[in-house]
Amino acid sequence: MKRLILTGWGGGSELARSGLAEIVIPFHFQFAWGPLPSPEKLSAYFAAYTADLGPAEHWSDWVRWPRGTKGRKLSLAEFCEPYDEIELWFAATARDQLQLVWLLDHLSGCPALAQKLTLRLLDSDLRFSPDYDFAKSEPHIPVGDVRAEDFETAKLAWSAYRAPTPEPCTKLLHRDLSGLLMLRPALLELLAELPSPLTGLGATEMRFLEMLDWYVNTNPLFHLSSLRGTYVWGEVELGYLLEGLALGPKPAVAGLGDELRTIDLQNLRARHEVYLRSRLSLTEFGKAVLAHQEDFSRYNPSDRWWGGTHLTNNRLWRYGAVLTKP
Repeated sequence: MKRLILTGWGGGSELARSGLAEIVIPFHFQFAWGPLPSPEKLSAYFAAYTADLGPAEHWSDWVRWPRGTKGRKLSLAEFCEPYDEIELWFAATARDQLQLVWLLDHLSGCPALAQKLTLRLLDSDLRFSPDYDFAKSEPHIPVGDVRAEDFETAKLAWSAYRAPTPEPCTKLLHRDLSGLLMLRPALLELLAELPSPLTGLGATEMRFLEMLDWYVNTNPLFHLSSLRGTYVWGEVELGYLLEGLALGPKPAVAGLGDELRTIDLQNLRARHEVYLRSRLSLTEFGKAVLAHQEDFSRYNPSDRWWGGTHLTNNRLWRYGAVLTKP
């Protein structure tokens, strides 16, 4: 039986070395931050390789290929066809769940593959040591076959997330999403990152302000995720959020290195060094925001994306007990 694993999880390289499948295909899109890739770009990613694609713009670019493997330039569907078992290994994180619904939306148009698919839920907190034996461990929960209703749920979720407002995602919460076990928690985590009606800040930004009552450096803010209690963003995105709090016209946070304004966003090493030597504290305005006495967005620009929704000061969709329109 030929076995193939498709995964959005950060352990793709470990899976490739495990021997659990002939091929492991990882996906690395970050759909939670920034504008979504265009439909054309996503379609080209799954299609047969063409010479006009750049680095990392085709699914095959991310694969650790065993020697002699054929079919690297095929479309994903064509490459998958010879395999008897196709397993989807995805974690409970919002990042993975968005990749899962995107992938299922695509695979729903490939009926020959649909009947081969099974889903496994990965342990999001799993960490590897050099001698970790993936094949002998059980870092996942077998969920079962992907059913027709699961494809429909994925298509609805992907369409809702790409919509120009968050309203379709809030309506999706009223549906039965149990077939995709961790989709509802992921949607709730994502919605919590929309601006609050009281403060204009999302859940992670507010936790930053709360944690600065105890900590003065960035390391706990970025890496104590269980204490922070929010899990949507990676370290790079957390840095962007902190800069928004500290470097705007009316900062809520003091002490973050001002040189971040001029360091290129791609220069992660230099930016990380600034984070490490910064000593942070709440401004008086930050204390007022934390006490729900001020609205951060009244004094500072907002310009970021939540799925297909462009959040600006004029279109600042807010999510609390209910979703409120701008």
